[in-house]
Amino acid sequence: MAKKTKKNSSGSTGTPATTALTAAGTAFTVRSYDHDPAAPSYGEEAAQALGVDPGRVFKTLIASVDDRLTVAIVPVSASLDLKALAAAVGGKRATMADPAAAERTTGYVRGGISPLGQRKRLPTALDASADDHETVCVSAGRRGLEVELSPKDLASLTDAVVAPIARFDTP
Repeated sequence: MAKKTKKNSSGSTGTPATTALTAAGTAFTVRSYDHDPAAPSYGEEAAQALGVDPGRVFKTLIASVDDRLTVAIVPVSASLDLKALAAAVGGKRATMADPAAAERTTGYVRGGISPLGQRKRLPTALDASADDHETVCVSAGRRGLEVELSPKDLASLTDAVVAPIARFDTP
């Protein structure tokens, strides 16, 4: 069951992501749900539990572009186009990063990696489809916890390049 908490909350739901949002004075809403450890997809689980279109819930993926860790933010209903990501950040080749390196560098656990409040600021790309929505949801830094904010604020706070980096597979 989804629970909505008050805007700019930094109480018990405080994470580095919500702390960064609060410090920046950005409007956001924390949305939580009961995470099921057996869920096959963290992002799809979040969309379903929150009752939000999967095109508005974005997952944070860590890739290596020319051996430099890079953040990719794409809808949970899509997959990451590694060639498009590399091109968007001025690189030649991209591969998915080692999960342990992603966790160590961001300070978050897999399934709870937020693009906000990371331990080390990384180059970031946000899929252009985010601009189709008034607000999007991204991980708040913990499984079962999302933040909803405007795509413009998300791009600004992460210094993201906004580019078409997602691949939308049609059945």
